[in-house]
Amino acid sequence: MSKLFALLALSLLFTAAQAQDATCTAAATEKKLAGAAKNSFLKKCEKDATAKCEAAATERKLAGAAKNSNVKKCIKDAVGETP
Repeated sequence: MSKLFALLALSLLFTAAQAQDATCTAAATEKKLAGAAKNSFLKKCEKDATAKCEAAATERKLAGAAKNSNVKKCIKDAVGETP
């Protein structure tokens, strides 16, 4: 039970830290990108977010469904997609 609580606490801290960073979509809008430049920027940003999220999940020793779910949410938050 304490491991679950610790995992939840770490997850909330990580989510709060992620929220402080600008999302990929917001950054593209701020840079006034459009068309191919925007698509290229978003693709690279998503790739970078994927690597960052995978590393964070590995650092927290997540595995299986917990890792997949966490990485998916992390990437979605980083890219700035709406639900």
